[in-house]
Amino acid sequence: MNFSKILIAVDDSAYGMKAARIGFELAHQISASIAIVFVIDAVKELPNPDLGINEGQQHAILLQEAENTIQQYIELYDGVDKVFRFTPEGEPHKEILNVAEQWKAELIVMGTHGRTGLTRLLMGSVADYVLKHSKIPVLITPREMTN
Repeated sequence: MNFSKILIAVDDSAYGMKAARIGFELAHQISASIAIVFVIDAVKELPNPDLGINEGQQHAILLQEAENTIQQYIELYDGVDKVFRFTPEGEPHKEILNVAEQWKAELIVMGTHGRTGLTRLLMGSVADYVLKHSKIPVLITPREMTN
């Protein structure tokens, strides 16, 4: 298969960094266009009155963190003429699929946090959801990887 548009789903974790590295390497090898999606999780956008942070300020902080993370990944894995950036707000598992459909991605690359047990039951797995509901191939980078 020849993928011409690769969507890399990231966050600010080591798992996001691993997915970015793999996604960029693959895109370089096959000369594919790249888009990065960093979903601003609506759950994290709750105001914090104890710190004097309202909802609008929290959104601005989270958006800036998302943009900074995307920029760091681009700088780390440079050599690409153009990287499309998406920072939607909502539920990560749904927004990754929405962006993939809107951008007409042909492959999604993402990591997994590898939650198990009660944490997985309570929080679910973004990677599992995307894998089960995607209409296009999904490459999941393993939690533990050599190299």
